[in-house]
Amino acid sequence: MSYTKLLYHVVFRTKYGKNTIPEQHEKELYAYILGIINNKKSKLYRIGGIENHLHLLIDIHPTFAVSDFMKELKEYSSKWLTKNPNFPDFEGWAVSFAAFSYNLSDKQKIINYIINQKEHHRRVSFEEEYRQFLIENGVEINEKYFLAD
Repeated sequence: MSYTKLLYHVVFRTKYGKNTIPEQHEKELYAYILGIINNKKSKLYRIGGIENHLHLLIDIHPTFAVSDFMKELKEYSSKWLTKNPNFPDFEGWAVSFAAFSYNLSDKQKIINYIINQKEHHRRVSFEEEYRQFLIENGVEINEKYFLAD
């Protein structure tokens, strides 16, 4: 048996960054995403966001590559969202996502960051936040993901 603890802070947005996740129904979406994560033998520590993007702190089961995990999570949740009358404007998720690995000692810091998303975005746009994550993590920015999706 192998032992792993692979903490990822994942950020992804709605297609074109449109505000299609109504605050009054976000918990319904969060519960659905939790079900997907549990079905993939992974652990969700925190989920949160605003109308146009989500943050997850997750421990992805080691049998999944992050890109495969996110492809399936976005695919399954997108199908559910487009059929759900509580999300009438949802058109899909953006193609891209960002995932950053963290040490277990950073877990509470990331959880607090996700909890405070609504307050944070009163001051900072999603694009500013996303660019800052990429810069802080040494990821080269590809402008095409900011222009389309």
